[in-house]
Order: sequence, then structure tokens, then C-alpha cells
Amino acid sequence: MSGWTLGASAEVIVLALIAWVAAAGLGWTHYRRSGGKGLVGWLEGFRFLIVSLLVATFLKPEKVTQIRREEAPEVAVLLDQTGSMQTRDVTEGGKLMRRSEWLGQIQTSNYWETIRPGARVVLEPFGTGGTASSNATLSASATSATNATNATNATNATNATNATAEGTDLDAVLRSTLNRHGNLKAVLLLTDGTWNTGPSPVGVAMRYRDEGVPIFALGVGRESPVPDLVLADAQAPSYGLFGEQIAIPFKVVNHLAREVRSAVILEDGKKELARREVTVPAHGELQEAIVWFPRAAGETPLRLRIPVEPDEGLPENNARDFSIQIRVETLKVLVVDSLPRWEYRFLRNALERDPGVEMNSILFHPHIGMGGGRKYLAKFPSTKEQISRYDVIFLGDVGLGEGELTEGDAELMKGLVEQQSSGLVFIPGRRGRQLTLSGTALKDLYPVVMEPGKPDGVILQNEAALQLSTAGRRHWLTRFDSDEKKNEEIWKQLAGFFWSAAVEKSRPGSDVLAVHSALRNNWGRVPMLVTRNAGSGKVLFLGMDSAWRWRLGVEDRYHYRFWSQVVRWMAHPRHLASKQGIRLTYSPEVPRAGDTVHVQVMVMDAAGFPAGEGPVQGRIVSPSGRTERLDFAGVSGGWGVFEGMFVARQGGRHKMEVKAEKQGRQLETEIQVEAPLIEKAGEPVNGAALRELASLSKGLFASYDRLADVVKQLSVLPDPKPMERRLRLWSDPRWGGFLLILLGLYWTGRKVAGMI
Repeated sequence: MSGWTLGASAEVIVLALIAWVAAAGLGWTHYRRSGGKGLVGWLEGFRFLIVSLLVATFLKPEKVTQIRREEAPEVAVLLDQTGSMQTRDVTEGGKLMRRSEWLGQIQTSNYWETIRPGARVVLEPFGTGGTASSNATLSASATSATNATNATNATNATNATNATAEGTDLDAVLRSTLNRHGNLKAVLLLTDGTWNTGPSPVGVAMRYRDEGVPIFALGVGRESPVPDLVLADAQAPSYGLFGEQIAIPFKVVNHLAREVRSAVILEDGKKELARREVTVPAHGELQEAIVWFPRAAGETPLRLRIPVEPDEGLPENNARDFSIQIRVETLKVLVVDSLPRWEYRFLRNALERDPGVEMNSILFHPHIGMGGGRKYLAKFPSTKEQISRYDVIFLGDVGLGEGELTEGDAELMKGLVEQQSSGLVFIPGRRGRQLTLSGTALKDLYPVVMEPGKPDGVILQNEAALQLSTAGRRHWLTRFDSDEKKNEEIWKQLAGFFWSAAVEKSRPGSDVLAVHSALRNNWGRVPMLVTRNAGSGKVLFLGMDSAWRWRLGVEDRYHYRFWSQVVRWMAHPRHLASKQGIRLTYSPEVPRAGDTVHVQVMVMDAAGFPAGEGPVQGRIVSPSGRTERLDFAGVSGGWGVFEGMFVARQGGRHKMEVKAEKQGRQLETEIQVEAPLIEKAGEPVNGAALRELASLSKGLFASYDRLADVVKQLSVLPDPKPMERRLRLWSDPRWGGFLLILLGLYWTGRKVAGMI
């Protein structure tokens, strides 16, 4: 059945008729003035035809063809089988079950037989991860209801609609369903409403409304979180050094209606390695870190867990498994000072007795010249290849001038930190020599702003102490005990100091870990223990010279531990991956899928000098076998540094190979990329999204326990209206081209007739 309709309003029709009559009158008048010439008559008639066609076009003519559907109307039942459907929050017959289990029961039930006779019900699971799924096509007609109920077709049609196992794309599911079914009556969507990939399904819901296909959305599960305690996140470093204190941040989320006092436990499968007592408020969350000291080298599988509470709904999300590579590395440290003050002596002894540290000293004594002895250097390393061997440099009460450091030395230390990922520790003294470095390259590395008028610092009459800041209480550099409260008590009991450097404030971008317990100025309490990132390295400032007094009453327990943690924390980036003559660092250390990973390669030539030029090339192989080439660009400064980047597109272990063929250097390593957990069990039903889908498509939203009512409403739905095909002549480009051709012919005719 077909016919023509006009889409113009009455006013437009009246104006079009007036224009059409006026065109006819003008054509007749022009023909009479020409003396009744035949050619003019033909041209005026042709012009009137064109005007008539244009007037008709402005009336928006449309040819409407209605096509009756011969196939039976269909009801598509979309069953969510993604990971979030593993949540156990569905109650059926007094029994608590998973959402997926409930859907499994529904697929074999007789709900679908009540739908209007003659209709076909197609069950389409989605989110099956690309496996072949079955579409059960059910007929509710009286003659073949039973046989069709048992019919299954192994087909890949549903795979076009499914969301991948890594996420749920409701937009793709609904769009594909509408495209594949020619006589769709309605859609019954049984899901928890999660859509974590793809665009918003709101757009496709509007298309369903235009097609006259309502979406009946059934929320499978609870709209409020399951009463549960969740170990939501745990991040471990890619490796750890033997003897290093390893901090593992974690996040605990409490969906219970009460405060929970529990513990976060770190295990290796055989025994408990560390424990952190935690208190999580009702319907709240807690982010902390657990500290662990590895006792053996090698790959260590670990499990972080929280005990299961009696009233938890999902005990399976209380643990996270991961592994850490524990390495034995010898860290190279250089200690530079002027006078052999107590701070210098005890620091030197602490580092010399550390089995994981190789220590050298330089003493610029102002009266008797360079200090000498075991592990003393005769002069400061004067070349890049000499200084680049050091992971950390301690800079004491020494400055710029004759018999001490030079501006070239300052440039070397700056380049070592920024481009070689080394650490630099400032420990000023009472001579105030470090203030002379304010005019050198090191001024940009200082984490604090010093008071220039007080080079000798501040002498106190009463003993003061370091007071941990909020950042300091959680930073593993200041952690002497895994329990935060006990750790803070330890810091309060440590011996104090009677002298401090004259610090004005911290610089932007610095982290203040501890402040002066007695002094404050216009900027607040005076910062005393401050860290700062500089390029690819780290800088630490300690504004007092009495850390050696922490030995009072406890011997070396905290003094040695603090400096050991400082060295390993600062040297950590330099040992992500290294081999003779080549070192590789990358950031972030534990990337997640989708992150851009910045890679830095330091290359030495055969003589041990920084590589002057490339090429340096590499490749990254993903867990799926996809290979990507990496080209590294040289960084100015002459440190043999080359930079590149890649995008981690999937989780798992990525193999990286870097080659500097000209220098004969090659390095292979692995980068662990975390795959974000998109499909999370325990998340509540997204009722708001499902309500919007149903409302926009003129359907209905209901909870899973109202399935029988929803099926009844589906059974009384009218059959789909006949399909309409509209040929909009007024907007068809072919019609517009035809009119242009006619206008061209008319204009040509006028030229031939000599009328222009």
C-alpha cells in the first residue's frame, strides 16, 4: 500500500499557490508582449513547468509505502552474562543466589509460553566473551509451544551483540538486536544495568522509540550495595630490594551498616608476613598501606586479605593475589662534607655497615685539607662517567669555594639527579656553607627556601623535635612501625635537636614529611624533612644535624633504619632494569591498561662514557603477542639518556627489549601492566540507567521479582505496525539534480533565442 502526502503547513501551501499563479501570469504576459512567437511560447511553458515542480517541492511531497510483515512478531530477551552478574544478591524462595544463577533458572522456565500466541521469543545471552552462545527460539503458539521451547541453534548471531568479557557495552547490544530482527515487537532486557564500555545507551533508546519498539528493563539484583567488606584495591611495586621496606597501598570499602574493626594481612601462602589493624567506618572506605620487610631474594607470591565478617554477602572479594621480585643489589653512595661533625661520623658508620651499600666519602676539611683513609676519595668525581656510578649523594655542610665544590660539580650533581634517576640528600650544618650553592645549578633542586640572612641557622635553648605531618605519617620513608599510631609514638620519643637550619618555607611541588615542633613563621610551622622530585630523580632535605641522637636509649635501631630506607627509596628507580653499560627506567612503575608509559634509557659506551649519539631502538611485546616498535630520542645534556614512550593497551606481562647497536648494549626486561577490573562483583544495580532506557523507549522498568507481571504486560502488547518506507522527494539529492538540469536547459534555450 502506498500514497503521496504533503508535509507543508497550510500557510506554506497558500503562499506556494500564489507564487504558482503569479508565475503563470508573468509567463502569459511575456508571451503576449513577444507577439506570440512560437519559440517564446515554448520557453515560457518550459519555465512554468520548472516553477510548478519547484512549488511542488516546497510542499514537501513524500511517497509513503506501508509493508505488511509476513513473519511472526518477535520478542528479544537479552540475558546479561558479564562478570558483574556473579554478584550474590538475588533472593528466590528464601535462598540467596548469584544473579547469573537466577538467569539460568529463568532460561528454562515456562514464563515465555504466556506471551501472546503467534509471537516468537528469542533468548539471547550477551557478554559471553566471544564463545558460541545459543539462541533459544520459542513459539507461544498452541501447536508448537513445547517443541520450540526445546529448540536451540548454535549460532554466532549473539556474538555480534555481546559485550566482551572485559566490559559491557549496552549500546552495542541494543543496537545490534534492533538491526538483526526484522519484526521486533519488544525487548526484555534482564541485566544489572552496568555499561562500562562504549557510548551511553540513551541514543539507541531514542531509536527504539522511533521504531515503536519498547524496552522492558528488568533490574537483576539489589539497587543498594550488598552488605559486604571489600578489598577494593592493592598496588605492589614491580620489584623490591633485599632489606628494603616495601609499602603496599590498599583500599578497603565497607558496605556494612556498622563500623568494622579488622586487619589487613599479608601472606606468602605459608605464613603471615605482616599485619595492619584497620577500622573502617560504616558505609565508608579506608586507604592505607601495609609495610613488609622481605627476608629472601627471588620471585615471591603474595596474598593480601582481610578476614571474612559473619554478615558479609560476598566473601570472595576479600583478597588480592600478586607477586614481587626481590633482588639483591649493591647500592653505591657518596657522602660529602667539610668537618667531621657527629652527624657525618654516625651517618658514615651507618652506611658503611649496611651490607647492601657500597659507600665512599669526601671530606673537605677547611684547615687540614682533604680527609683520607679507608673508602675516602681524594677528590670529587669530576666527570659524568665517574659520578654516574652513584645511586645517592649526601651533601653535608659544604659549599662553593676554594678547597670545596665548584660550579662544575654542582652541574654534575644536577644532571645525575635529573637524568640518571639518582638521589640527592641535603644535610646543612652550622657553618652555613650550603647557602653558597644558591647561585649554582643546585638551586633548582632544593625542596625548601632558605633564609639568606641566617647562614648559621637557629640555635635553640630548649630541645626541639621533628613532628610528622599528615603526609609524613603515611610515607614509608618515616615508617618505623607498620602501625601508624605506634609509629607516631616512636617519633615522639626520639631524641630532639638544639640547632636547625633557617628555613623559610617549602617550595611548590615538595612534600613536607616533618616540621619543627617549636618554630613557626608567617608560612606556618617550619618544614624540616622535605622531599621533592627532580627530573627522574629524588631530593631530600633534612634541616637539622642531630639525627645521630636518635640512638639515645635504643642504639642503632632507628638511626640505621632511617638512613637505610632513605638510600633504598632514592635508588629504587635506577634499578628497575639494568645491565652492564645500560640502564632502563619507566614511569609509572606499575602502569595500568590504557596508561602512557614513559621509558628512559641510559647508555654507556665500551669505555664507560655516556653515549653521545644513537640510535637506540626497542620493541615491546604484549601478552597477546602484538609487537610494537619503540624509537628513542636523545636527551640533551650529554648523559647518554634516550627517551621514548608507548601505550599499555592490555594487562599482563609485557616483554621489552632495548638495543644500542653502536655501543653494543642490549637489555631485556618485563613490565607488569595491571588490567583494571571493569566487571566488578558486588556493585548495585544501575536502576537509574535502566529507568531511563525504559522511559525513553516507552517501555517499563521493574525489579527481577516482578518478572511474571512484566511478562503479562508483554503478552498484551499489540503487534508491530506495518513498516513504513518514505520517499522524501523534497530532500532527495537526485530530485535536486534533476531540477538543476531543467534550469540549465531553460537558460541555454534563452541564450539560443537571443533573449539575454
